[in-house]
Amino acid sequence: MSTQTVNFLELFKEKKYSTIISIIDNKLTENQKTAGLLNLKGVCRLMISNSSESIKLAIEDFRKSYYKEADKNKLVDPIKNLINASVIFFETEFVKNERFLEHDFFDEIINIYEENKNLFENNLQLLKAIFKVFKRTLDLKNVIKCLEKTAQLDPHADALASYNLFNNYLYDWSQSEFLKNAEKINDKLVKYPSEELAGLKTKKNKKINLGFISSDIKSKHSITYFLRSAITLYDKEKFAIHLYHNHNKEDDETTKEFEKYVFKTLHIEKLSDKEAINIIRKDEIDIIIDLNGFSGIHRLNLFKNRLAPIQILWCGYTNTTGLDEMDYLIVDKNQVNPKEESLYSEKIIYLPTIWNCHSGYNFKRLENEMPCQKNKFITFGSFNNFLKINDEVIKVWASILKEVKNSRLFLKTSQAMSLGTIKSKFEKYGVQNSVVFLNYSKNFNDHLEKYKLIDIALDTFPWNGVTTTFESIWMNVPVIVMDGNNFSSRCGSSIIKNLNLLNLIGKNKEDYINKAVTLAQNTKMLTDLRKDLFKNALKTPLFDKTNFSNEFFSSLEKIYN
Repeated sequence: MSTQTVNFLELFKEKKYSTIISIIDNKLTENQKTAGLLNLKGVCRLMISNSSESIKLAIEDFRKSYYKEADKNKLVDPIKNLINASVIFFETEFVKNERFLEHDFFDEIINIYEENKNLFENNLQLLKAIFKVFKRTLDLKNVIKCLEKTAQLDPHADALASYNLFNNYLYDWSQSEFLKNAEKINDKLVKYPSEELAGLKTKKNKKINLGFISSDIKSKHSITYFLRSAITLYDKEKFAIHLYHNHNKEDDETTKEFEKYVFKTLHIEKLSDKEAINIIRKDEIDIIIDLNGFSGIHRLNLFKNRLAPIQILWCGYTNTTGLDEMDYLIVDKNQVNPKEESLYSEKIIYLPTIWNCHSGYNFKRLENEMPCQKNKFITFGSFNNFLKINDEVIKVWASILKEVKNSRLFLKTSQAMSLGTIKSKFEKYGVQNSVVFLNYSKNFNDHLEKYKLIDIALDTFPWNGVTTTFESIWMNVPVIVMDGNNFSSRCGSSIIKNLNLLNLIGKNKEDYINKAVTLAQNTKMLTDLRKDLFKNALKTPLFDKTNFSNEFFSSLEKIYN
């Protein structure tokens, strides 16, 4: 059979994917199986099935297509498809078998990247694809290079936002650079003609219409624990809360739960920017709060077109947005020094105690003996996103492990990341045998249960953990944190300062190491600290929902009036 006698494009349009696969496999000679047809076969496999086996076969088709294609100008599709299918397979295997991630799964793809750098650096599709690989292999410097190049080729707001977001993981930028780069996003957002938009409310009523926009009000997301603390105890005579969901999980358990706390909920994920702006404006919102910033699936363009007279960033992103129309940023007195306010585009609202209060968990806390009493060695731990465990963090943690003889470090992540990569980074310092990788937790109780294996938690820097620090304290595990030079690097110290445990805060890397080593080597100090850590924490602003709700809504009333 000649390939000329078969109209594969027509068959594809008719969605006859199995027919295409069958013809290519059974009716064509090896010479007739061109690179283009092999690429097409791989696409067809993905169209008819998302099973692990089908993805695996598609990857092989894309690989053959790449190696068979002699024309460099035609390499984009097979390379892009090979990368994207490999990432899908990688994540599928993560859920099934985490040990799979110990292998250098992406070595071949990285080699392809190195061989075709010029092709990648000038093609948005390939840059977006290889970004996924660098992210999963924890290669932050190449992640940022990809995002920077993407932003140069196509300087739209989403690309610039991602570029800003990922720079929070490293020490390379000062706060002034975060502001400068955030302002570039402001310039790229679309502002619609006023005549195309509904009028903006200016009249003040007795009751304040308060809106929240987020893609993350759904089960298992950390945002829900902080938002719940704010909106379960507020004065409904003073406020009417509107939740605008930017996700499609209407039947989600937590999404439904939040409906009972508020006046109105609306899903806006399928609405265009203009549609969403007009609907929200017609709701006559007085104050609107963004819970995404540059994280998640944000809708910054809505805020650029002003949804309410007062617009605020809170909780979801711990840095400046650079938006002229984002009026305020909610922090606490530990996070932004008054002398630094000019380095944020937003006016700063200082909550009296803490910027975030956690609603807590329905889970039995650590009441058994410390792991070190049973093990006869200290176990450190961190359950932060592996992307936060940068090279400097690893260097510091390795120093701690060397100082505290026979100690262990337990690590765990909920995201598909290469264990092989992070293991090799610890090998550089000769402490790989002291690092233990815990299996992925398929349910949340199992996740919390693993804190019972840890004596002392270690926070990441410069981008601190937030939820993981609250989790540790809830589970009676003290956390060593390091104070930083901006909002995102002072979240940990803010939490610990509210516990009044200053001996857990490192002023710099050397002090951080010293604080961790001192606590680990003093069993009595550690025992005394852990004895009533959780009970004492319940008496602080960390978990005091009533106090937080009062402070939060009082601050909103103040700026409204």
